[in-house]
Amino acid sequence: MFYTLQKPATPVWSKSVIIGALGYLILPIDLIPDLLPGGYTDDLSGLFGALVTVSIFIDEEVKLNAKDRIRIWFGESALSDTDSVDEKLNNKTDSDKQDKDEDKDK
Repeated sequence: MFYTLQKPATPVWSKSVIIGALGYLILPIDLIPDLLPGGYTDDLSGLFGALVTVSIFIDEEVKLNAKDRIRIWFGESALSDTDSVDEKLNNKTDSDKQDKDEDKDK
C-alpha cells in the first residue's frame, strides 16, 4: 500500500484509507490490546479492509516496486512466493473474464 500511497494518480480518499489503516497499525491505543491473545486481529482487519478498498489502484508499477523492496529486504528466494500468488490471481482473473464472456454470449 505504501507505493500506492505515493502514486500521484491515487485519489485523496484512497490515500486517506491507507494512512488511516497504517496509522491504526502503529497507534498504541487499540480496540483489542495487542498484548492479549488475538490482539492483532483488529490491526490486521484494518489493513485487509484498506487493501481490499484500494486494490483497484494497485497496478504493475506498484507490484514491481514492492517486489524490488522484497528482494532487497529478504533476497531472491522470497520472490518465488509472490510469483506463485500472482500466477494464481491472474488465473482467477482470466477464468472470471471467460465466465463473463460466456454469459454475454447466452
